Amino acid sequence: MAAQNSKLWHLEQINLFKNLSDQELEELNELTVMKTADKNQFIYFPKEPSKILFFLKAGRIKIGSYSQDGKEVIKAILYPGEVFGEMGIVGEESRKDFAVAMDSDTRMCTLHVDQFKKMMHENSELSLEVTKNIGEKLRNIERRLESLIFKDARERIIDFMKEMALKYGKKIGVEVLVKHDLTHQDIANLTATSRQTVTTVLNDLKEKDLIYMERKRFLIRELDNLA
Repeated sequence: MAAQNSKLWHLEQINLFKNLSDQELEELNELTVMKTADKNQFIYFPKEPSKILFFLKAGRIKIGSYSQDGKEVIKAILYPGEVFGEMGIVGEESRKDFAVAMDSDTRMCTLHVDQFKKMMHENSELSLEVTKNIGEKLRNIERRLESLIFKDARERIIDFMKEMALKYGKKIGVEVLVKHDLTHQDIANLTATSRQTVTTVLNDLKEKDLIYMERKRFLIRELDNLA
């Protein structure tokens, strides 16, 4: 148990560091600082300097922004093993989004951008992994923009459920179980719909026996048939 609470053990679980040697992990361990956050605590705000990277080990992080009328727009929900705040690597000077902890005892390791850039310069494999990570996030943003333009609310909600299933679901035969802890309002914010629309769509899918729902989880009967 003590080993699992150590900073080094946390770093070993981060997807980005899967190819680092033991020595490189030890060096990273010396540079990083472990931090914790309570539920609903902000990690950073828009317009803050983009100088720190965060490596998430426990809990979930919500990344979002606010519209001109003050409405919260959720851009991503991050889970353990993911990196956030990394746009400073590619030249972002100040944050465009906010990051807030969604769970109690959320744990993350932090590292200064300049220190991480030095590591990337010395390790081509790590540099490639970072490039792939940022590229995938930018592609996700592009897909979401296309979804907003070309798809209706129902399609966006279903696409979100499929994405959750593919990224975090557990296959049980032809079915996929997804544990998520998201409220209907969270899903609405993630899909640019309303809470009422989310409830209506989920109830319709349930009535058609395409999904089975319980609190904090849903079961997709067959992914290809979800429509």
